[in-house]
Amino acid sequence: MASVYHINKGVGKPIMFKGLKAQYIAYLAVGMVVLLVAFAVLYIAGVSLLLVLPIIFGSGAGLFVLVGRLSARFGEHGLMKFFARRNYPAYIQFQSRQLFLSLKNKPIDHGQGK
Repeated sequence: MASVYHINKGVGKPIMFKGLKAQYIAYLAVGMVVLLVAFAVLYIAGVSLLLVLPIIFGSGAGLFVLVGRLSARFGEHGLMKFFARRNYPAYIQFQSRQLFLSLKNKPIDHGQGK
């Protein structure tokens, strides 16, 4: 009896759905749920469907375009790197050179033990 094992060729690749990569699928899903709740709230509040439907469909189209552009521009991890880079300080300012001078005079321990 010979066993046949199939190898999954997608291991290590990002999840993709209709051109959206990784976390952008979740962003789109959350946006669609928000639009569904907004539609329900506006409909229950008694706002006319002639006003609600264009708002929801326009917002949905904008959501699809925005998430698609973000996915194409930044890729799998690029958006997180973009926001992280914005938090870097423009420069670091020291009032004294003492920190660097004390580093120069200390012996370096290479972890070789005794």
